[in-house]
Amino acid sequence: MNVVIMGCGRVGSTVAARLSEEGHHVAVIDTDAQAFARLPADFRGRRAVGSGTDHLLLEEVGIGEADAFIALASGDNRNLLASQRAKHVFGVATVVTRVKDPLRSELFAELGLQTFSPTKIGADLAYGALFSDASTGEQA
Repeated sequence: MNVVIMGCGRVGSTVAARLSEEGHHVAVIDTDAQAFARLPADFRGRRAVGSGTDHLLLEEVGIGEADAFIALASGDNRNLLASQRAKHVFGVATVVTRVKDPLRSELFAELGLQTFSPTKIGADLAYGALFSDASTGEQA
């Protein structure tokens, strides 16, 4: 599978490394070249410095041949803009977008993007932990 990932933070670099280890073709975009230091030394994918909303940069990293695009930058607006571009301009079949605001996540899911909200996931985990038995991990 050909995958383009926007954002090489902790999540982006982990996903990129895992996909690369599994033999997928991966291109990672980040605005900060130092972010690529998070990738393992044996990472076989492509690194590109710039904005994942930049039409020319997306073409340069092969968005036209991508099977999937994952937006993991720190800002919701950038993630949503890049994801919309990947899905509706370049026709990428699978687009996954991190959206911190749960309400926006639901809205953009209705527009055809696969979204997830770390805010909602974290809140659900915290709530569940509050009522779980620490010794067994089961709900009380």
